[in-house]
Amino acid sequence: MPRTVECAPWRWLKEGRESRKLVLVVVFVALLLDNMLLTVVVPIIPTFLYATEYEGANSSASQNWIVAAPAAPPFSSMFSYFDNTTVTVSDYMVVNTTVWGNRTESSSLPQLTGASLPPKNSCVDGEAFLMEENVRVGLLFASKALMQLIINPFVGPLTNRIGYHIPMFAGFIIMFLSTVMFAFSGTYTLLLVARALQGIGSSFSSVAGLGMLASVYTDDYERGNAMGVALGGLALGVLVGAPFGSVMYEFVGKSAPFLILAFLALLDGALQLCILQPSKISPESTKGTPVFTLLRDPYILVAAGALCFANMGVAMLEPTLPIWMMQTMCSSKWQLGMAFLPASISYLIGTNLFGVLAHKMGRWLCSLIGMVVVGISLLCVPLAQNIYGLIGPNGGLGFAIGMVDSSMMPIMGYLVDLRHTSVYGSVYAIADVAFCMGFAIGPSTGGVIVRAIGFPWLMVIIGVTNIAYAPLCWYLRSPPAKEEKIAILNQECPMQTKCYATQKPLREFPLTDGSDEEAESEE
Repeated sequence: MPRTVECAPWRWLKEGRESRKLVLVVVFVALLLDNMLLTVVVPIIPTFLYATEYEGANSSASQNWIVAAPAAPPFSSMFSYFDNTTVTVSDYMVVNTTVWGNRTESSSLPQLTGASLPPKNSCVDGEAFLMEENVRVGLLFASKALMQLIINPFVGPLTNRIGYHIPMFAGFIIMFLSTVMFAFSGTYTLLLVARALQGIGSSFSSVAGLGMLASVYTDDYERGNAMGVALGGLALGVLVGAPFGSVMYEFVGKSAPFLILAFLALLDGALQLCILQPSKISPESTKGTPVFTLLRDPYILVAAGALCFANMGVAMLEPTLPIWMMQTMCSSKWQLGMAFLPASISYLIGTNLFGVLAHKMGRWLCSLIGMVVVGISLLCVPLAQNIYGLIGPNGGLGFAIGMVDSSMMPIMGYLVDLRHTSVYGSVYAIADVAFCMGFAIGPSTGGVIVRAIGFPWLMVIIGVTNIAYAPLCWYLRSPPAKEEKIAILNQECPMQTKCYATQKPLREFPLTDGSDEEAESEE
């Protein structure tokens, strides 16, 4: 009996390494933490930089003015030769005296000095600083996606060579270091470095995770469901990230949300050690299609473009919406994160709902409708007068992006099966590049556009762009297969148009040391 109890954990570990569901759990948790860190900074960074740089720089000047004010003469006057007006200024009154010949007129007004007058049509001081901050915050947010754009082309072929285990664990280590750095960074430069470091870790985690799921779930229907669940982890991270960050920053402090995320990342690392065996090299059995060959496939480019433009909308909102709310709605810190809550909840619903429905209604149609709804929702965002007016547009935006993501991710894997070699690291590197291009171009250009023509016109530009791109999804309705793939499809499954086969017989996912030997013995 004691021997049975002693062997039970090892038996569970062995079964876990052979289970596709536990692989899905690992990918779910990795995407959850990555996107929590992605969005937790959205409400924190603008207010933190405003508090440390603008208010910090002006606090000493304000204190000097308060101390010097009582010592000033109770009255001082200025005479204007332009209109013969004498203005007498006191601490509480402004006496305006106008001289016309021998007649004198006086009027009393409340004191309106530069120190006490609120900015016109604004809720906070430092209008010029906030306009510049749009650009700086946009560049900081975009740095993560820019690093992913640089790293992804190398991660895809790397997973084909050494497997998904080691890159997945490397992504966890880098993500943990980035989270700790966010917690203790107090300057813009250090925050920028932490954000860029997060991009490197996210590149390893997302490409390896999605490729791992595509290799485990080879059936198109099951793959769609698994991708929907994994994207649910992404959605849940987006869901809790911004509200969690704003509430913790308001009531606890800047470091608290990042330290909690660092602890959760450690738990994810322990789970990966148990399930994935990151010390084992398990390359793909067949050579994958080169990245540049995939990039010349027009159908893959259409799917990647849909991912890019749909996510670019919310990427532009992240740095600009909190600052616009500070200027026009007088929003407090916790409201800046809560504004993204409807989008996150609806994204969570959309990814899980259309992971199943998109297979039945047609993924191309689901994506087309989603991009149209994205455009309409973005056009409605500037119409909001308060935080409650953002519920409808942000909710529609999140639901529509969930439709696009849950449709395009399985399509990318299906296109590789249909037209190329069934190895998925490179194609999901392209999908992640498309996703990151949206989050790189969006924040970096959004701040510049807001400074030039304003926030409402920014929403018009990206909204119309999504609506104009939507008809291209029609080309994904029935993409043609390569000639050699048609022969394989007709030989392996002649009666099922949705069925496809890999170039070698399917075998169990190589999570255990003995799985390779079992596959060879079966052959």
